[in-house]
Amino acid sequence: MDNYHGINGNVSLDRRGEVPQFTNRYDLSLGSDKSSSLSHSERDAGSYDIHQAEARVKIEEENANYMSANNNSRQTNGGSTSNTATLESQDGGEARRKRWPTDRAYFLAKELLMTERTYKRDLDVLNMWFREELAPDDVESLQPLFQLMEAMIQHHGVFLRDLEHRLVLWEGRGSHETHRIGDIMLKNMVVLPLYEEYLEAHRDILHHLVDSFDNDERFQQLYREFEQQKVCYVPVGYLLLKPFHRLLHYQLLLDRLLDHYGEDHFDRTDCHGALMMLGRTTDTINSLLPESENYVLLCELQRDLVGFDQLVQPGRRLIRQGCLLKHSKRGLQQRMFFLFSDVLLYASKSPVNQTFKVLGHVPLRSLLTENAEHNAFVIFGGQRAITVSAGTTAEKTLWLAELAKASSDAKTRPHVQLAMGSLKNCSSSEEGLETCGLNAGAVVPGKTPPSRSNTSLHVCWHRGATVGLQDHLVAANNQLSGFLLRKFKNSSGWQKLWVVFTSFCLYFYKSYQDEFALASLPLLGYTVGPPGVQDALQKDFVFKLSFKNHVYFFRAESEHTYNRWLEVLRSTTQTQDFKNLSNN
Repeated sequence: MDNYHGINGNVSLDRRGEVPQFTNRYDLSLGSDKSSSLSHSERDAGSYDIHQAEARVKIEEENANYMSANNNSRQTNGGSTSNTATLESQDGGEARRKRWPTDRAYFLAKELLMTERTYKRDLDVLNMWFREELAPDDVESLQPLFQLMEAMIQHHGVFLRDLEHRLVLWEGRGSHETHRIGDIMLKNMVVLPLYEEYLEAHRDILHHLVDSFDNDERFQQLYREFEQQKVCYVPVGYLLLKPFHRLLHYQLLLDRLLDHYGEDHFDRTDCHGALMMLGRTTDTINSLLPESENYVLLCELQRDLVGFDQLVQPGRRLIRQGCLLKHSKRGLQQRMFFLFSDVLLYASKSPVNQTFKVLGHVPLRSLLTENAEHNAFVIFGGQRAITVSAGTTAEKTLWLAELAKASSDAKTRPHVQLAMGSLKNCSSSEEGLETCGLNAGAVVPGKTPPSRSNTSLHVCWHRGATVGLQDHLVAANNQLSGFLLRKFKNSSGWQKLWVVFTSFCLYFYKSYQDEFALASLPLLGYTVGPPGVQDALQKDFVFKLSFKNHVYFFRAESEHTYNRWLEVLRSTTQTQDFKNLSNN
């Protein structure tokens, strides 16, 4: 059985990532100074033999163990638990012991490696898989995207192998000099001009994709079919923002390394230098990302909404989407509500084609709310009113606060008539909110779009959850990858999986080299925390995910990794979101 800890025994290189010479105007070589973890021959060849590196580490470990035994320096109890890791085999066999680094810097470096593997695959999804689906004219029109992506992939292929080699040495018996990551990160900053160019170009790329989707039926069909492929595990629009999320993750890890290091640590200078170089670009990202995230979300919603045209408008911002129960003569009816900066929409889901049919809207300049008993409240718009109930008191409080703020903001802004599109199929008398002059009409029959069950919109509907734009921005800073052991509620064994957390969802793979996930688990509505006494799990570093009767257990490799998974998962769970928002 492969060791669970570390990357030894798990590393193999994808030869498609071999790095040729760069042909664009940027010199993106990682350099050839003596601080590089790759030898000159390895760097010149563009690759190194990972198996030879691991063999050297194994020989060094055997020699070290032999010397240790001869000197009788090993403690009879097998050594201190501070530097010995234990993990049961997957079939419940005897425990295996192996010494591993315990320095926090090692775990931060390992997180960098694990997430870099996922990021490299995300770039490949766009540059290789998506491009192969396009016609030559489509590729030509998107040349700015693919040219930049190809250059990024070339660079990150070298960077990834540099990280893999460093971690092999760090986990083995490499010299103290190898117990650092700042030098590799500093050399990685040579890629920043590419990201700055991508920052300038990405809006035009997004607009071009949307225009092609809206105006070319052939391209729209191709685009939809690609997003249904297993390799495209999140919408294309989300993938286009991944480069910005990646730089923000670099910044987070460098900040934590500097917090960990003392003033005189030998890795501090390189980490500080890398952070300073990164800062200007991430400042620009933080200023532009909210608008770009909002644009992508509006485009995604437009594709799932029926009966409200021209949702994507300059100046329109998504504030929140989520489920509320609408009171009617027929009882409580589930409705999806969309709060924008100028209008509130509500819709029901079609059982036929999985789209959401807009039933009514309220312009925010005429919106009022009134509290009611329990978790209910009333929304007034024009000459009509609807009563709704939230799932919890916290959720009700959140909706009332954001509705009031959005309405107030809309009334204080100069009145600019934003295009509202056309509201269609508002046929039910109890759905008849003030239409403000909008024309009603029949929906033109068309092709049924494929189901997109993993988007946050569909997950909110099925879980009765809610999520806002701010939650999406927080999620950009909370992405994680790595090996975990998973156990179902009523099973006895643990299964080792490569797990990717992004966009409020866990994706499970056998290996980080797999092209598509075996399964996924959207986490909106879930709670996360340590297992309870009733779970009777006598294992370290276990956390529990639960939603109603659905329960999953996961084991991390160390206390640091356990805390890190809890941190990012709690950024998504509904209760934690309410807690964060209430503290703002």
